[in-house]
Amino acid sequence: MTCSVAVIGGGTSGLTCIKCCLDEGLKPVCFESSDDIGGLWRFKETPEAEHSSIYKSLVVNTSKEMMCFSDFPMPAHYPNYMHHSMLLNYLRLYAEHFDLLKYIRFQTTVLSVRQRHDFSATGQWEVETENRNGHKETQVFDGVLVCSGRFTHPVTPLSAFPGIDTFPGKCSHSWEYKDSHSFHGKRVVVIGIGNSGGDIAVEISRVAEKTFLSMREGAWVVGRMSSGGLPLDINVVTRLNTLLMQVFPQALLNWAVERSYNQKYNHRLYGLKPSHRILSQCPVINDDLPVRILQGALQMKPNVREIRGSTVVFDNEAVEEGIDAFVFCTGYKASFPFLLPSKYSDPVGKVSLYKKVFPLSLEHPTLAFIGLISTTGPLMPVMEMQARWAARVFAGLKPLPSVSIIHKITEKDQKANMKRYSCPNKAAVEVDYIPYMDSIAQEVGVHPNLLWLFLTDPGLGFRVFFGPCTPYQFRLSGPGRWDGARQAILTQWERVTQPFKTRPVPETKTSTLRYSLGLAGGVMLIFALIEMQKRNKLFYSI
Repeated sequence: MTCSVAVIGGGTSGLTCIKCCLDEGLKPVCFESSDDIGGLWRFKETPEAEHSSIYKSLVVNTSKEMMCFSDFPMPAHYPNYMHHSMLLNYLRLYAEHFDLLKYIRFQTTVLSVRQRHDFSATGQWEVETENRNGHKETQVFDGVLVCSGRFTHPVTPLSAFPGIDTFPGKCSHSWEYKDSHSFHGKRVVVIGIGNSGGDIAVEISRVAEKTFLSMREGAWVVGRMSSGGLPLDINVVTRLNTLLMQVFPQALLNWAVERSYNQKYNHRLYGLKPSHRILSQCPVINDDLPVRILQGALQMKPNVREIRGSTVVFDNEAVEEGIDAFVFCTGYKASFPFLLPSKYSDPVGKVSLYKKVFPLSLEHPTLAFIGLISTTGPLMPVMEMQARWAARVFAGLKPLPSVSIIHKITEKDQKANMKRYSCPNKAAVEVDYIPYMDSIAQEVGVHPNLLWLFLTDPGLGFRVFFGPCTPYQFRLSGPGRWDGARQAILTQWERVTQPFKTRPVPETKTSTLRYSLGLAGGVMLIFALIEMQKRNKLFYSI
């Protein structure tokens, strides 16, 4: 009998979960409360309660070759860093290509997910739903994949700001922010230095009279562009760099990377420098923030100490008067009110997850959370890898280790993360991209065998190890192997460069001349070294 799986949410993780279930012969039914796919990437003019929300100008922070699904490259003409509307279109292409829409029940809200009365014997779940007509239905599923995201319940810690009740202006959360129009000519304080905080502060600073970005700890800020004008993650997220991170002392690596970024703009001078080292946490990705500081349109401030009406006092005793608005970019909390019992309602930081996917407290591994992590690389391939693993576990093709081993592994991972992150909530969700992907790939059986690649296909092995760790690497062999994976890796740089080719630039003869001169110089150097070695042998023989 085919195993049935409830997929909660029709966003990025929900779509790949449907596909992964189908790949393993499972029967998925996806419940999406809105009338369309896309989740976070579906822009709405007015935010909807308990749904994720983005702003009009949002551009992705990871490049297309790094963030695509492993068996479906993005169109070559797409820009490397695309507007959110193009990413939504990619998700539509993905859903159409693999015929996923027929498995989705739109405008259907999941009211509750509870263990069936005979859960100890079957591991099954009762899922109660309600459609747009108010009709309620309860169905039994063999597995449940929670794909409802972690950006749906904004956190606005007003109690942490004494005097906020005296403030006469507007207070809002980044979840509500759509554009900067309402801040024209105003004095605005943006609180929080995550990716959203940086983007929103920069955008508001273009129209406001004055914009202040208040942060508690500071942040390392890096741009999307790397050497040669190439995408940052294409050059940085490689297996070679991961190996170097493991071989060289962390202090030396931090010094080298911080020195490199401080040469472009000094983080201490710009008021950005945090207390943590650059490799210990994910940096903020923002191309324009330092420029706005340089132009004086944006001022960095420490934490807000007190609010006195429209006057704000910061921790360094600085006072700013006439503040018109606060924008709180203070994050979200993971909340799953449909999950019963309540001990599963907030896994992040409260209920431990084995490798960030399976709750430790369940008798049967028939419930999995997809995408509840923050990573140093792209998130979409991580979601896909988690979904591939969960589908194989649900299908009985990859049983989990014993409970004792699972607890030992989880405890070890938590201790390691707590050493790196002082905040328990961060420690619960942060992962290093390549090591984490490799860890789950080992579970699925799709980890690339580098030694075998170097022996049998050196060109491919070279690109896998020295080049960007693109998702196609995890389709070269094992379950779910894709015949196009090799070609996708061999042509990935062509897709990176194609969007730039909008103006023909003639090749200059000097490039060939330089190559020839360089080659000739190298040959001459080799002969010179050989001749020097001969003379040395002759000299020592006399």
